[in-house]
Amino acid sequence: MSADLRSGRTGGYVTLLRAVIYRDLLIWVRYPVNAGLRLFINLLFFGMLFYGGTLLAGQAIADSLEGLIVGYFLWTLSTGAYSGLVNDVRAEASWGTLERHYVTPFGFGPVVLAKAVAIVFRTFLTSAVVLAVMLLVTETRLDIHLTTVVPVATLAITSALGLGLAMGGLSVLYKRIDSVVNLLGFAFVGLISAPAFDLWWTAALPLVQGSAMLQLAMTEGVRLWEFDPVALAVLVGTALGYLGLGYLVFRFATRRARRLGVLGDY
Repeated sequence: MSADLRSGRTGGYVTLLRAVIYRDLLIWVRYPVNAGLRLFINLLFFGMLFYGGTLLAGQAIADSLEGLIVGYFLWTLSTGAYSGLVNDVRAEASWGTLERHYVTPFGFGPVVLAKAVAIVFRTFLTSAVVLAVMLLVTETRLDIHLTTVVPVATLAITSALGLGLAMGGLSVLYKRIDSVVNLLGFAFVGLISAPAFDLWWTAALPLVQGSAMLQLAMTEGVRLWEFDPVALAVLVGTALGYLGLGYLVFRFATRRARRLGVLGDY
């Protein structure tokens, strides 16, 4: 079967990824009010931070405006990927379609990972719009070198995807864990701002290393090949580590839900 998938006779993994991305974008645009409202809320929160902070501490906000924009950009990326994956798993469970992934020719794992890639792709599109509006409103210029920003940001939010997989699996098993899911999402603010405290051990936490490197890339123009190899290794290690751990939790939770007969319950 795997040979047939690689040869393309049953579609192939590229076809799977293309179909999952198309489905994700189609569901997103089919509900324009919901999609537009999410963009509006993200921009509204930034407006409150920017204008409210300007009124209360004008010079302090002006001095840290670039860092604020980069941090908020990463926050929209990470929360979009995290909540998007959790909500997608919940929706699949409520629709009764989550079980079908087990009987596809590709297997359960590749389908879930393809869905994660699709959510990251959509999140980058929406967060790019938010970033463009932030730069326009604040009349700020950042160094957006795509060959640096995209890989660093992708690896940064990969750890958030791992947390999303874990929370998605636990939500299938335990159903109502909204308080835990939302609390972890709010914790992203602290993780993204953690590099400001200059504590070496925080680099092992999700988003922290990516936040520090993204700040350097977008505010100081540091290129991907100019980063310290150790910093790159930490970024890749945390991304793959949390993604792998999240996937293991997801598989364990969904398998237990199958054994208990509650996989499709909602």
